[in-house]
This record gives sequence, C-alpha cells and structure tokens, in this order.
Amino acid sequence: MSGATQVEELLRELAPQVTGTLVRRYGQFDLCEDAVQEALLAASVQWPEAGIPERPRGWLVTVASRRLTDQVRGESARRRREETVAARSPADELVTPGPDADLPAANDDTLTLLFLCCHPALSPPSQVALTLRAVGGLTTAQVARAFLVPEATMAQRISRAKQRIKAAGARFAMPPPAERAERLRVVLQVLYLIFNEGYAASSGTDLQRADLTSEAIRLTRELHRLLPEDGEVAGLLALMLLTDARRPARTRPDGSLVPLAEQDRSRWDAGAVAEGVALVTGTLATAPLGPYQLQAAIAAVHAEAARAEDTDWRQILVLYELLERVAPSPVVTLNHAVAVAMVRGPRAGLELLATLDGDDRLAGHHRLDAVRAHLLELAGDREAAREHYRAAARATTSLPEQRYLESRAARLGP
Repeated sequence: MSGATQVEELLRELAPQVTGTLVRRYGQFDLCEDAVQEALLAASVQWPEAGIPERPRGWLVTVASRRLTDQVRGESARRRREETVAARSPADELVTPGPDADLPAANDDTLTLLFLCCHPALSPPSQVALTLRAVGGLTTAQVARAFLVPEATMAQRISRAKQRIKAAGARFAMPPPAERAERLRVVLQVLYLIFNEGYAASSGTDLQRADLTSEAIRLTRELHRLLPEDGEVAGLLALMLLTDARRPARTRPDGSLVPLAEQDRSRWDAGAVAEGVALVTGTLATAPLGPYQLQAAIAAVHAEAARAEDTDWRQILVLYELLERVAPSPVVTLNHAVAVAMVRGPRAGLELLATLDGDDRLAGHHRLDAVRAHLLELAGDREAAREHYRAAARATTSLPEQRYLESRAARLGP
C-alpha cells in the first residue's frame, strides 16, 4: 500500500470521529464540518511528505479547531460565543493535543453523525451527499465526481443540506428512542443508495464505481461494528459483500456488461462470498426478519451455485414471496417476476410483470422493458423481445447497459 493510499484510508476513518469531537465541543455543525474538511485537506497534503503524526486524530482536532477559531474571530457577531468556548476549553488545547483517549468516544460520534446526516428534513440526494462528505471523509470534488455533477453544484447541495439541518434545530445527539428505529432505517437506505450507485452507475461510461461500493461497504461495516446485534445492519452488509463479490466478473476487458447467468464464477471474490454467507446465516438465525436480510439470503443462494444452471430458483422464489410480504415495492415485483419465470415458466413471469404496467413509480424506467424483453425472449417471442430491448436501451442513461441491451436486440434479428 502506498503512503498516499494509507493516508487517504486513515483520513476517511478519522473524518467522522474528528467532526463529532468538534461538534460535541463547539456546536455549529455547519462550521465544524467545514473546518474538518480544511484539516483533512491539510493532512492529505502534509502527511504523505512529512509522515503520519504520532496522534493523527489529535492533530486533526487541533488543526480543525484552529480553523474554526479563525472563522469565529472573523465574525464579530460570534465573538461572545468564542469567548465562552475558550473559557470552556483550555487555550493550550488548541496548540498541543492531548492523548486520543482524552477525546470523546469515537463510536458514539460516528453513529450520531450518521443519524444527523440522514436527518428527515433532507432529501435523499442531500442525505447521500452529506453522508459521503461528513462521515465518509470525501471532499466536495470527490462527491461531485461520484455523481457526475459540477463541483459547484455539489457544494451548493451540501451547503443547503447543512442549512436545512440548522433550520430544523437538529442537535448533535442520538435521536430519542421512539425515533431511533425509523432514523436507522433512513441511514441504511442512504448507505444502500450509495452502494447501488457504485454497483450500477445510473449514468456515464462506466458500469460500476468501485470507489462508491467500497465506501458504502466501509461505512456499513463500521455501523455493524457499532450495532452488532441489529439484524438489518448485518443483512445490509451481507448483501453488499455478496453483490460486490461479483464485480470482477461483471465486465469484459472492453468494459461491456456480462449478465449474471454468463459470468465466470471462478472470478467472484471468494472471501467476500464467505463473509457475506456467514453474516446472513447468523442474522437469519437470531434476528427478526427484515428486507435486507431477505435480499442477502437471495444473493447467498446465487453465490452458492457453482454454475448458473445450478441455481436453486425454487428457494429464491420462496424468498421473493416473503420479501413481497415484508417490503413490497415495484422493484421487488420486477425481480420476483424473474424468479417466477425460472420456476413456473416465462408466461407466468410475464403475467406478474403485467401488474406493474400502471405503476407510476416505474414510469420511464428502463428495467421494466429490460425484464419484459428477457422473459419474452425466454418465451420465444423474438420480435416483441427485440422491441422491448430497444425501448430499454433508449431509456437508460448508462452507456454500458445501453450497449448491452442493443446487442441483445441485435441478436434477435433486424
């Protein structure tokens, strides 16, 4: 591992801890988060050359505190608050950090920060952006590149998100017990969105973004460490590991997509598969059943088949029937229809798929046409399948998916 890579990984790990420490000490989440970003940038420039300091977390807290103090001094309206903060924190603390053990608990801060970034006052895109920056330690430029938008656009989105949190009166504290389960559900959804955008990029020339899937797995692994008894957290981590294990086999050297049925399974990440299967097996045996656990169980059935033709589709069908009852959604029905087709025949799958035709949530989504085309091809209706492949290709904004769908249509004739 290069020195720069080691520094980058360490900074991502420390980012939420340092942000939590500053917010807990000074308040003002928006100003603290900006100060931490400046400290992270300074470290990313200095540490690869000068070496990682003995107490890197304390170094970041000191530098970020200085940046924050400079901001406060520059605003006369905040002078009284600065004096109060200075009276509460010894002046020399901003010069020479004490041992990391003297700082607030990192575990609590990371979890609290996740809940804050996924505040219900924010839209899902804003929750994702703020989570990647404040908890993931990514710069605004890195977040912007991840979602293929200009840096200025992403900077505005993050700034508005922080202002909404401030306007909502959100405090840097764990939500009350009555709200905690719902807020955790939002946190998991945000992490799932980050992973999905990395695994199947919604637009652009690349099919997948390993930086985003890796960050989603890292954050979910941290959440699992903080909440080891939560079945859905374990289920989401298992789902990510089992899905990401296929990444080496999902594309050809030219970047074109390889569907699941045609992948060389010897190229799947065996370590990730083993970890994912163990996680989902353990949580299914001990925790209340939830949608992420069921999706992970489906991924595990796929992972345990040595060849595509060995897949236990009957077991997958049962799991999808359970998932439809636990967490119904058009995407679940879409995948359920494929399982029905594999067990009961393509016409049965098409009948289930027809129930989605009037669902506005899938209006214009390329996956409905893509699945219908696949099932029509299995049923032997080549002409109809070709038209739906073409319709799906027109609807997607992902270039690799577009090329794949067009190639499927071309195989079925002019």
